[in-house]
Amino acid sequence: MKVENQFVLWRILPEWLRGLIRTMRPTQWTKNGFLFIPILFDRQLSRPESLVRVLFAFALFCLISSAVYVLNDIVDVEKDRHHPRKKFRAIASGQLPLSIAKIAAVALPILAIGGALAFNLPLAAVVIVYYFKNIAYSFVLKNVVVLDVIIVAAGFVLRVIAGAVVITISNFSPWLYVVIGLLALFLAVGKRRQELLMLADSAHAVRETYKEYTLPLLDDMLRMVTTSSLVSYTLYTFEAPTNLGGQWMMLTIPIAIYGLFRYLYLIHVKGEGGAPDELLFRDKPLLATVIIFVLSVAAIIYLLPRLIVQ
Repeated sequence: MKVENQFVLWRILPEWLRGLIRTMRPTQWTKNGFLFIPILFDRQLSRPESLVRVLFAFALFCLISSAVYVLNDIVDVEKDRHHPRKKFRAIASGQLPLSIAKIAAVALPILAIGGALAFNLPLAAVVIVYYFKNIAYSFVLKNVVVLDVIIVAAGFVLRVIAGAVVITISNFSPWLYVVIGLLALFLAVGKRRQELLMLADSAHAVRETYKEYTLPLLDDMLRMVTTSSLVSYTLYTFEAPTNLGGQWMMLTIPIAIYGLFRYLYLIHVKGEGGAPDELLFRDKPLLATVIIFVLSVAAIIYLLPRLIVQ
């Protein structure tokens, strides 16, 4: 009954508002969960003040990332109409009028940047860099082969930095920036590979860089970032300051290896990987791996020190 009521409430909203909410991509806000990595790994998750600050930063990043999604859909509206899935997006399908989308594209960044300036200047700097990075991506950089996936990965690193600047860091290792950047690059390259396969001859009509990418090139890039991700995470576990000198975080290496291998299996054998966030919730073993990894990290960082002291 509760689900039915929510569905009715959704249906009574004006068509353009439903289209705007869809274009803001609330399901994509899960990517902003990367802001919580510093507070988790710095052993501050139990501090209410720090948690509130990160939650506010998370809300601002949801606004600014939605502004980027709206802008991207405005810029890509014609190309989206040629994409088998993206043609159903609100602007491409006509559900959200272009005039309203343009107003939202201006209002959302004003709210996000204004809120960040009032809250924390370093956070405001990260939000501004993130926004203009994405503007450059939408208009120019997404058409530059190789650089396009690097820019996408940089967005995840900026999210981690945003989570770090709003709290006082004491045990956070810079190696995590490397790990997150390489993991994001792994996902971005995997997504490019699957889109290239799915779109086939029409790929260049959707994305300019697909004229330059080939499957052998993307496979080589995928191998490189897979290896680099595992090596960098292994190095992190050796020197992580949250380990209290015991290198207990090394116990999570097998979980990380399985997660990466499972994703490669889904890409190469099952033909999945086009949308990593959707795949995470579709594939139960992958979702279980992520949950086990997070719980293991939390146990090592928060419970193990107490046991050692006792």
